[in-house]
Amino acid sequence: MAPMAKAKVSQLTYADLQALPDDRNRYELIDGELLVSAAPNTAHQRAVAALYRLLFSTAPRGFEVFFAPYDWYVDDRNVYEPDLLVAATDDLTDRYLPHPPVLAVEVLSPSTRRTDLVRKRAAYERAGLPHYWLVDPVVPSLTVLELVGGRLVEALAVKDDEVVELARPFPVSLSPASVARP
Repeated sequence: MAPMAKAKVSQLTYADLQALPDDRNRYELIDGELLVSAAPNTAHQRAVAALYRLLFSTAPRGFEVFFAPYDWYVDDRNVYEPDLLVAATDDLTDRYLPHPPVLAVEVLSPSTRRTDLVRKRAAYERAGLPHYWLVDPVVPSLTVLELVGGRLVEALAVKDDEVVELARPFPVSLSPASVARP
């Protein structure tokens, strides 16, 4: 993704977020602070597309897969847009997801790496996200985090062509290299 800019405006709300222009940028709120991300690069898009196809084809009935921009509304000051999320169909509204998804996926980019690894991880943890995947299309690697005792902890990490069989949040098999290749 292009550089992430931090606005000097604090305490924004969901209403403020909805008033922003539809300009291909991705807007999120963490504790009322606006995060803006421009359109992602090719490696990022390639990984998101591959992961979407995989998750779409393996998600059980009653679950849906969405890619950003799609709002996960936590509260009026916290609205997240993971690169991908999987949610129970019954949890969706016409505008956003008002409950934690069963899975959120962030594909790392040079400009968003720190935000995804630190800031979003902490925010997602506070919001009660049960499963968080971090995918690096450059290395390529996958880090799987699970909520244990209120903390997102690393359950496993794999690289390159190593195939992992995951049971949670639903059965899926993948290798990091398979989602990074053209």
